[in-house]
Amino acid sequence: QVQLVESGGGLVQPGGSLRLSCAASGSIVSIYEMGWYRQAPGKQRELVAAISTGANTDYADSVKGRFTITRDNAKNTVYLQMNSLKPEDTAVYYCQAHISWTGGGSAIYSYWGQGTQVTVSS
Repeated sequence: QVQLVESGGGLVQPGGSLRLSCAASGSIVSIYEMGWYRQAPGKQRELVAAISTGANTDYADSVKGRFTITRDNAKNTVYLQMNSLKPEDTAVYYCQAHISWTGGGSAIYSYWGQGTQVTVSS
């Protein structure tokens, strides 16, 4: 099977920075698109940023110019560098990856991490 494990969340003051990491492990054949989502209390989960296998990126308008998504294919890891954080960035952040694995044939499955809390507050 496959697991995604996130790290790097926490409490930060407005204007501060955090770096989230999400490492995929297990019987992985290939990792395709990877992304970060977030869900604030009482709101729907929303896409924050995504990155393709060719490192093409896409961002929500609310984070453009402040957040950067990158990936290290050798480590099966995706990162989210968050700068100039605002209170409205407070949410649980989830990583997602589209992965094929040894027991899945040619199918590509969507996997989610367990979530990491990011709180921006003074």
